[in-house]
Amino acid sequence: MSNDAISFESTQTGAAPQGWTSTLTGTGAPKWTVENDATAPSKSKVLRQSGRATYPLLLKNDTNIKDGFVEIKFKAVAGSQDRAAGIVWRAKDANNYYVARANALEDNVVLYKTVNGARRPLDIVGRKGGYGIDAKVPSDTWHSLRVDFNGSRFRVSFNGKQLFEVEDSTFADAGKVGLWTKADSVTLFDDITYGEAER
Repeated sequence: MSNDAISFESTQTGAAPQGWTSTLTGTGAPKWTVENDATAPSKSKVLRQSGRATYPLLLKNDTNIKDGFVEIKFKAVAGSQDRAAGIVWRAKDANNYYVARANALEDNVVLYKTVNGARRPLDIVGRKGGYGIDAKVPSDTWHSLRVDFNGSRFRVSFNGKQLFEVEDSTFADAGKVGLWTKADSVTLFDDITYGEAER
């Protein structure tokens, strides 16, 4: 599996990250900036989303992955409506993609598909109904979130532990990977790695 690790060390503080497109699903004004953070897993700079939008979205320009993985470290800092951090994959555009997200207010991890701008949670393999998996997501703490995707099967891991699998074939083609938050979430991201499964 080929890996790419993203570091924000060379990006100026206060600037948007290079090589990414800031967009959104819905309405609002996302604000993605690179900031200094002494607590960062990478030891210095992190990516911060502090704008307000329905779903702020940041897509990695040069990615086109069908089967592979994305892993992030994140810290939920603030937000009264929401405190969310998400991973996006197989994104066609700002309104069509998969997202797995952890939420510090709800203490859960959920996988959704967003189709034509409408977000819907997907059923977990081996379980009918329900809403994601309960998991403690304390604010102001760094966590890791990872999704492995292969064909129609997606595996979500949180802090190194596999939580659940989902099966869905809505978006079967390669697409962009990215980052996601919701509403008034202020979220920090770091140590972003992604890769393509070897054929």
